[in-house]
Amino acid sequence: METQAGRSPMPSTTRRRALGASLAAIALGSTTWSIPASAAHLAIGQPAPPLTLVTLDGERIGTQQLLGSVVILTFWATWCEPCRIELPALSAYAARHAENGLRVLGFSLNEPDDIPAVRRIAAQLSFPVGLLGSAWAGGYGRIWRLPASFTIDRQGRLADNSWNDPDPGWTEARLQRVIGPLLG
Repeated sequence: METQAGRSPMPSTTRRRALGASLAAIALGSTTWSIPASAAHLAIGQPAPPLTLVTLDGERIGTQQLLGSVVILTFWATWCEPCRIELPALSAYAARHAENGLRVLGFSLNEPDDIPAVRRIAAQLSFPVGLLGSAWAGGYGRIWRLPASFTIDRQGRLADNSWNDPDPGWTEARLQRVIGPLLG
């Protein structure tokens, strides 16, 4: 089959991927039509891609607003047992270090129908939570495994990428090792 321009159309799988990436870029306010980055390829020390959390209460908190703070972006879901295990430790650490400039933004990968369950967990956390809205997290790429987190230093550079960590969950020891030095 040929198109009007005399070229073969893209295979349907490729066409669906390109359409999905384009729609994700539009939904995230991107002005480019490129496929979003893969989380595994985000380099430590490079500028962190911007991302905005829309909280369950409708507040918009963008990473670009938080320059000067250490920011943890955590991706989780109510059905993810390792997430439910790490969230209390992350919440307690965030509360203890908020005055030192630590901010945590919690992106739930739950569906909108699951908002009551998300709200129950979010009510126990010291940081704001919102639904990611899709598996695409802007320049962080497609979040397809959980838990996942990214840490941004005070200058807006990526300081930690749990994507490549064989044990990516937040524990007190990992928080001390990764976040402690950033807080100074």
